[in-house]
Amino acid sequence: MSQAIASRPLISLALPTSGTARLVAQILLAVAGTLVLTLAAKTKVVLGPVDLSLQNLAILLIAASFGMRLGVATLLLYLAEGAMGFPVFQSTPEKGIGLAYMVGPTGGYLVGFLVMAAIVGYAADRGWDRNVLKLGATMVVAQAVLLFLGFAWLATLIGAEGAWQFGVAPFILPDLVKAGLAACLVPAGWAALKGLGIGRA
Repeated sequence: MSQAIASRPLISLALPTSGTARLVAQILLAVAGTLVLTLAAKTKVVLGPVDLSLQNLAILLIAASFGMRLGVATLLLYLAEGAMGFPVFQSTPEKGIGLAYMVGPTGGYLVGFLVMAAIVGYAADRGWDRNVLKLGATMVVAQAVLLFLGFAWLATLIGAEGAWQFGVAPFILPDLVKAGLAACLVPAGWAALKGLGIGRA
C-alpha cells in the first residue's frame, strides 16, 4: 500500500476515488491544463530574434503534477485545440492558425511538448517527483529531447545552422532555469502536503 501511495502523481491526492467522478475530474483538469498552457504560451519575453515563453515551465509542472496519462492527455487536448484553429499557441493567430501553423517552423517543438510531458509524467508516476535531483535530471533530459525535435524539424526548413542559431542556442539557458525551477516546486509541494499530514513525500 505504501508503495502504491509513493508512486502516485501529486494531483492524485485531489481526485475522487469513484469511477465517474474521477473521470469528470480528470477531464476538467485536462481542460484547465490547456488554459494554463495557453496563458503560458502568450506570456512571452522578446529577446532579439526569438520569443521566450513560460510554456515549457507550464508543461513541466503539469506533467510532474498530473503524471504521464493525464499529462499526455492534457497535451493532446491542447494540440487538438490548436489543430481546430483555436489561438492557443504562442504566435497564433498573428502567424497563422490550425494545421497550417502546426506544420510551420514550430512543428517540431509542438511534437516535443508531447514527448516532454510523457518523459516527465513517467518519472512522476514512479515517485521521482519527490526528489529534486531525480526530477531535475529528468526535466533536463526532456528539455533536450524537445530541443532536438524542434531543431530537427526546423533544420529541414531553414538548414542546420539557422536552426541551431534561432531554434536551440537562445533557449538552452532559459530552459535549464525553467527545469530547475519546476524541479524545486513539485517536491516542495509534496513536502508542504507532508507537513499538513496529507500524502507521503
